Amino acid sequence: MQDACARPVNYLRISVTDRCNLACIYCNPISPSPRLRHEDILRFEEILVIARAALEIGIRKIRITGGEPLVRKGIFPFLKKLGSLPGLERLAITTNGILLPSSLDRLQDAGVHQINISLDTLDPETFFRITGKDAFHEVWTGIEEALARKSFIIKLNAVALRNVNEKDFSALASLALNNNISVRFIEEMPIGHHHHADHRPVLVQEIQDSIGALGSLTPLPSDQLDGPARKFTFPGAKGEIGFIPALSRHFCHTCNRLRLTADGRLRPCLLSDISHDIKGPLRHGAGKKEIQNIFISCLRHKGAEHIFHPDSEGQVDTAMARIGG
Repeated sequence: MQDACARPVNYLRISVTDRCNLACIYCNPISPSPRLRHEDILRFEEILVIARAALEIGIRKIRITGGEPLVRKGIFPFLKKLGSLPGLERLAITTNGILLPSSLDRLQDAGVHQINISLDTLDPETFFRITGKDAFHEVWTGIEEALARKSFIIKLNAVALRNVNEKDFSALASLALNNNISVRFIEEMPIGHHHHADHRPVLVQEIQDSIGALGSLTPLPSDQLDGPARKFTFPGAKGEIGFIPALSRHFCHTCNRLRLTADGRLRPCLLSDISHDIKGPLRHGAGKKEIQNIFISCLRHKGAEHIFHPDSEGQVDTAMARIGG
């Protein structure tokens, strides 16, 4: 598949729930909207129908997100069915890590290739400030156990928050020194009217300056199924450092993604409220070809670039927990 700008699109992110067992300050809006009703959320059987149709027209990588996907009942049998679909080359999941220690066997059995874990700090007190829960040690245990298995591609996602976790950047980046892991720093995005007091984002150049003592960064090539991170390594490192400059340096020209929300809407861009209903037609009997046409229509509305920059006052109204990142 190609969008209107001739960019290849081979990556679908699917949110399976808007529920989460954390309350991160960059994810939850100031005035949260009511949680989706169960009947408003796509059933796993419906997601499999959509995924099968998408794989037939060019999707090769699927990432499962939330909310927190591991809190949804039935997630592991669903992942196993999803992982067995023809044409799927990489199955990934994004999690906050709280339930990871008890989930690794089932994730491995389901055929998950890649686990992205949200970790914004290595300090338990800062973790509590960001997430609202004293659960750093559970997350860290899950990371250590996942790394020990050597069965997954492991990536850590750290959202850069001014006056919150800036002091942690160097320690987080150092994890890539002795571990085969990718540590990715993400510029905070204007989504969902979140309540982080100082909305001025920490930009990638500031992050790079703060980890400069680790050594000079050497760029690494990306493969066709990668996400938006610009990848680097530094001297002696076993792992990688990644930067996602959503505001300071748009990566829109390389965007290869569509997003399916928990309530069944297909979004061509994270930083836009444009979406296409796919649940409604599906529940009214739409066949595979009609579903695929919705994907094609969505691609036509995938803009050349988003409108936000570091000084933007605007916001994407939909909360991140509902979009799935």
